Amino acid sequence: KKFFVDGLGCELGRESKTALTLGLTGNQLVAHLTEKRADEQRGIYPRHFGLIFSSEADWQALADRAREKGLPFYRQPTRRFPGTRAEHGTFFLEDPAHNLLEFKWYRYESAIFGERDFSHVGDAGAHNDEL
Repeated sequence: KKFFVDGLGCELGRESKTALTLGLTGNQLVAHLTEKRADEQRGIYPRHFGLIFSSEADWQALADRAREKGLPFYRQPTRRFPGTRAEHGTFFLEDPAHNLLEFKWYRYESAIFGERDFSHVGDAGAHNDEL
C-alpha cells in the first residue's frame, strides 16, 4: 500500500485483508496481497502491466514523482521509436513484489491501437534514446 498510495500517489479505494482497489489517472488498479513473492524476472517479458497516459505532462509528472519518492525504476524514462508514428515515452517501476509496471505516453494517439504498418512491438534495442 505504501508503494502505491504514498509512492505513486494512487487514491485508496476499497480495502480488505487480501486486496485493495486503487485509483490512478481515472483507472482502477486492484492489488492482491500474497505471502509468496513472485520470482524476479530477467527482463520485462512476460510479466508486466502497462498504463497509457493521454498527456506527456502527466506521464512526466509521474516519472518525476517516482524519482522524488525514491521508487525503484526497472527502466528509466526513455523515448522509443523517435521520429515515427509509434513514438512514445516509457518507463518501468518495480513494486515490492517484483511486479513490473510500465507507464507510457504516445505522441500520436493512433499508435495505441493503430499504425498497423509499423511492425515494431516490444523491445527494439537500438531505437531507444534516453530522455
